[in-house]
Amino acid sequence: MHTFTSLVAVALFARVQGLSVAVDRTEQLTSRDIANLGAVSFADRTAPVSLPNCKVFPGDAAWPDDSEWAQLNKTLGGALLKPLPPASVCYRTSPNFNAEACSFLLNNASRTTFYFDDPLSILTQWPQGNTCLLSRNPTGNCTQGGFPEYVVNATTVKHVQAAVNFARNKNIRLVIKNTGHDFVGRNTGAGSLSIWTHYLKGFEFLPNYKQPGGNYRGAAARVGAGLQIWEAFAHADRHNVTLVAGSCLTVGAYGGWVTGGGHSPLSSKFGLGVDQVLSMQVVTADGRYVTVDAQTNRDLFFAMRGGGGSTFGVLISAIVKAHPQINLTIASFDFTLGSTRSPSPGPSVTITDTETFWKGFNEVFAFGIPTVDAGGYLWTNGIPNGAGSYSMQVQVQLPGFTPTSAATFVQPLLTTLNNLGIPVALSTPPTTRVYSRATGSTGGSPGNGYFASRLFPRPAYEDPTLFAAAMRAARATVEAGYTFHGLNMAPTLEVAGFPEPAGANPVWRTAVMHADVFARVNMGSLTPAEAVAEQRRLNEFMQPLRAATPGGGAYFNEADVNEPEWQRSFFGENYNELVRVKRSRDPWGVFWAPTTPGSEAWAVQDGSELPTQNGRLCRVA
Repeated sequence: MHTFTSLVAVALFARVQGLSVAVDRTEQLTSRDIANLGAVSFADRTAPVSLPNCKVFPGDAAWPDDSEWAQLNKTLGGALLKPLPPASVCYRTSPNFNAEACSFLLNNASRTTFYFDDPLSILTQWPQGNTCLLSRNPTGNCTQGGFPEYVVNATTVKHVQAAVNFARNKNIRLVIKNTGHDFVGRNTGAGSLSIWTHYLKGFEFLPNYKQPGGNYRGAAARVGAGLQIWEAFAHADRHNVTLVAGSCLTVGAYGGWVTGGGHSPLSSKFGLGVDQVLSMQVVTADGRYVTVDAQTNRDLFFAMRGGGGSTFGVLISAIVKAHPQINLTIASFDFTLGSTRSPSPGPSVTITDTETFWKGFNEVFAFGIPTVDAGGYLWTNGIPNGAGSYSMQVQVQLPGFTPTSAATFVQPLLTTLNNLGIPVALSTPPTTRVYSRATGSTGGSPGNGYFASRLFPRPAYEDPTLFAAAMRAARATVEAGYTFHGLNMAPTLEVAGFPEPAGANPVWRTAVMHADVFARVNMGSLTPAEAVAEQRRLNEFMQPLRAATPGGGAYFNEADVNEPEWQRSFFGENYNELVRVKRSRDPWGVFWAPTTPGSEAWAVQDGSELPTQNGRLCRVA
């Protein structure tokens, strides 16, 4: 089997040389492959299904022996990996101990692409079980914990088909991982086989595309599931078009981001990520490679556009809308409650009156409605600084605006704040750039935070009583030590061009804000009891926000895995239909991830009240 080090070295060399690794759609699993290894044979959806109580686990008699894994690796052409956790190089008890490699992880890895290019790393660690945390002087042993046992470095359709079939036929838990950007452990799992889609990097510009069975005709692009946003933007800029994608440029845009919904600074202009998808190329639970669009496999086209990643199939590539190139102009300022008042107006000021600060906080959020109605995106952070000090960071992001028109647009908010006694003023002029020219491919390392989220529907936001209650609840979270991160957007069906029905939560179509509430804790430093207590405390502060936003929900991709009544909160009225598609398409339970449609039928036996992926996956009685 290829070693992790040599594999990443080759991939990084390709990146440095500016090479693009295309998705090989022609190399698929053949009858000859199946004759050589029957464990990769396709399934028959019409045949009766008898599900075992649990997925097979390392150490079980049914777990494949080394020769079977070697046979799979041969079928995969050497793409099967058996990596150890990266931090294992820091543990003297590990066979992987390497002081030089440990020093690199501690001092330099976060300034490189190391963690995105690692087959195991996930950027939120607690769902794995915290069994091998990076430390200068680690104690105890590093164990695999919730990390997969084996990883398929998928660069062809055949790789994905063989992995899906082998996992299904051998009753092994299967997980899907792209770049590791996941908050609740949907891309990891103990005793599992992982399909690593990170290197499905293909791109093809389609200047005149007609959507099969749909109403879109125009420029589009075929994009590989592993394209990170910075890579997609580089392609888009070369063709003078805009591809809608998230703000974090290292995310794999066409994996979990789009299958979970996908918001962006252009959501009020062009809709959600799911609204950009015109066609998908997918490996389903029976191992077949299929096209999914408004005309073919329509049930999957509905479900995989917002119904949850790692649930219905493995996304290989997609065809997405390519909009005309557009500028993004950002007007920024912030104000802080502190002990010394700023002597003059500016983009960053300090005031000393507590109630003035919170009145300004409310006025900023009230400006969310005119911002989204203008096609914009209001980005805010309410931050506790300690000792009674708080900061409010504000970015009014305006697609298609010039610096002058952006300054004019924001002036009413500045005037309101100035009249309150908050002397903020814009830098001149506001910054502007072509949206798809955002760059930044490196940086980032695993963290261990915890948070919850809430979608605010417009009716609740515009009702004075409910809005006041929501702002009181938001203030309470910040005063309690949480960061309140607001993203005002309005991805209505109208701005999305009335696309085909999608599985994304219908609340998105009336939403005017998605808000995250971040706990400022390190879940890796807490005992299990302390971690559960932290989750419960956060939930208590979320309850007033939920009460003030009736008919709201939470964003599937950014949420508390213990969200109350998550089925309705994440998927709304679409949930029952999504479960129906799940049961029809995957009667074997090949794909499973926390809080996805139908996932209640299975549970990880980890013995923890705060669910991790460090345990055997079994059916629920």
